[in-house]
Amino acid sequence: MNKKMQLYNRLHKLNTAQIITLGFAGVIILGGLLLWLPFCTAPGYHTSFTDAMFTATTSVCVTGLVTVVTATHWTLAGKIIILVLIQIGGVGLISLGSIIFISLRKKISLRNRRVIQESYNMDRMGGMVRLVKKVLICVFGAEGIGAVCYAVRFIPQFGLAKGLGYSVFTAVSAFCNAGIDLLGEDSLTQYVADPIVNFTSVGLIIMAGLGFVVWWDIWDKIKRVIRGKLPVGRVFKNLRLHSKIVLMMTLILVVGGAVLIFLFDHGNPKSIGTYSPGTKWMASLFQSVTTRTAGFFTVSQERFSNATYMLCLILMLIGGSPMGTAGGIKTTTVAVLLLSLKSNLQGKRDVEVHHRRIRDSYIRSAIVVTGMVLTVLILMSMLLCAAMPEAPIEDVVYEITSAVATVGLSRGLTPCLNTAGKWIVILTMYLGRIGPLTLGTAVTVRAQKMPADSHLAEEDIMIG
Repeated sequence: MNKKMQLYNRLHKLNTAQIITLGFAGVIILGGLLLWLPFCTAPGYHTSFTDAMFTATTSVCVTGLVTVVTATHWTLAGKIIILVLIQIGGVGLISLGSIIFISLRKKISLRNRRVIQESYNMDRMGGMVRLVKKVLICVFGAEGIGAVCYAVRFIPQFGLAKGLGYSVFTAVSAFCNAGIDLLGEDSLTQYVADPIVNFTSVGLIIMAGLGFVVWWDIWDKIKRVIRGKLPVGRVFKNLRLHSKIVLMMTLILVVGGAVLIFLFDHGNPKSIGTYSPGTKWMASLFQSVTTRTAGFFTVSQERFSNATYMLCLILMLIGGSPMGTAGGIKTTTVAVLLLSLKSNLQGKRDVEVHHRRIRDSYIRSAIVVTGMVLTVLILMSMLLCAAMPEAPIEDVVYEITSAVATVGLSRGLTPCLNTAGKWIVILTMYLGRIGPLTLGTAVTVRAQKMPADSHLAEEDIMIG
């Protein structure tokens, strides 16, 4: 009894970062054990423990790298488990746990409300239950709309039951930025010229990548416009600073990425060079969007030019925005670093944007998150090179970047990974999923709790 009480006390003392870290690990292990069971594997196939854990990790971490073909390797039960794991990873453990308590009419404690607040990096603790409900409404609403759009194409092609199943699975995977599909090993390549599939996927990926806070901020301003309380021309100016930064960065990355990919590869016959001008632009847009943690592809990654390869590495590392389903170091992190660089070059003491000052704690968080991701990227790339010395270095870097940013794109290396390589990628996906989230939360919270007047003596060092 005393041991049980000690265990309970230890669990009760866990902070938000520890809860997220252990929670993700627990779901991955459970999912891997379920997928390892014989009833999840299709007849004629064998699932090793490593492949089961790899699939569970890529699903919960909404990455999309797969060592086996999802469409043929798994039974219906296995595919349903994968879908549930993707949904858990996309919505978040905190939200799902909270909604279970709400459904069971259980009261959410003050401590659990604080966990929700810190996991979503919100300023106030009030309205946490309503916040979780809004998140789930947005998620399932967007996935439902996406499924309907996909059904327009998939049902005529595959029939009612199969087409509907494909539509739901693809919509959930696209919105959660997982990039896992049931269409085979070639992902969406057969739909490279299909505007319905392309723009449905692009819409879901971008919307999920913006983050729910931006959704609600925009919706609030739209309601004010409808009520006549806000002129249309002043909507952007009245948005929160966070929303402004996210929207500007997203526009620059999506449009800029698409234009550069088109310029780099419009004459490349291996990638998009043989398509019509309209298809070239659509494929370039899709590639620009999917590299920001989605994982679907309409053109095989190894076919792109070296210039596009380098651009995709940058887009993958940046990823989406906070409080969404995307990975990467996040658009706001990059914006804060660039703004900080600009301020320092101009000799300014404060980092300013849109007539607002950015707190020092957020700058520290941006530095820590970026440093952590780059450290994991370099370390895991070296380990994978050691585990697979015959693999081309560009494929290794692309694979690890995709894993740490939870993107899911590969230049064909994933199915060729040996056992050691698979476990390296598993660990990278896990660190990439929980790292920026937990570190960003932990550093911000700790910075706010540090005494303001605690300083050590200074001493000069040389820089540069």
